[in-house]
Amino acid sequence: IGETLEIPSKVLGEQRILNIYLPEGYSDTAKYPVIYLLDGSADEDFIHVAGLVQFCNFPWVDILPPSIVVGIANVDRRRDFTFPTSTEQDKKNNPTAGGSEAFIRFLETEIQPFIEKRYRTSGEKTIIGQSLGGLLATEILFKKPRLFNRYIIVSPSLWWDRERLLTLSPAVLQPGYADATSIFVAVGKEGRVMVRDAKKLARLLRKGKKHNVQVQFGYFGAENHASIMHAALYEGFLRLKPKK
Repeated sequence: IGETLEIPSKVLGEQRILNIYLPEGYSDTAKYPVIYLLDGSADEDFIHVAGLVQFCNFPWVDILPPSIVVGIANVDRRRDFTFPTSTEQDKKNNPTAGGSEAFIRFLETEIQPFIEKRYRTSGEKTIIGQSLGGLLATEILFKKPRLFNRYIIVSPSLWWDRERLLTLSPAVLQPGYADATSIFVAVGKEGRVMVRDAKKLARLLRKGKKHNVQVQFGYFGAENHASIMHAALYEGFLRLKPKK
């Protein structure tokens, strides 16, 4: 179903594992969108997400164009997916936290150039993040939105550092930002705070009323934090389906 590669990261000072799914009939004469998957270890989300992408690629389904999936395996997700917090309880529960700036730089300066050099890519890039991965995807959207064209943000842990991310002014809504960007925010029956924050995020992004920024929200009342990922991704792929 794919290949596993190990790349050195100067930014993080460690070796990192990438799990790669190539679509059926991958050819050197075509170019492909890339889906970057956080929590992309083989024993996390890579296999079931690659399978869903394969299903959505089938011509008789035709939800996604043939796409490359890049699963970024974890080393320390609490370190990589969080920015520094001023909350003592967060620090106590997550002693290695606060490394998202370096991880975003790793994505921008090492992973994306590596993938674009090794594979035939079209320039269309999606990021998928759930929970703390959703927090990181939101941080990228707010601070470096041009890194991706599409954002699928599932059950984001926006409670981090007393919801500080939601107090920022997103770069994606700034007057000079003109890139076409599609965003799908999803949450299940996951407690008052998680649902409230996901809705806040969608409302905040919609306030900009920018024609180039499309924001959609999905509530999955039958799903919880453990079960939402697959259902939300399928709906996200449907909602963000590229126009012919």
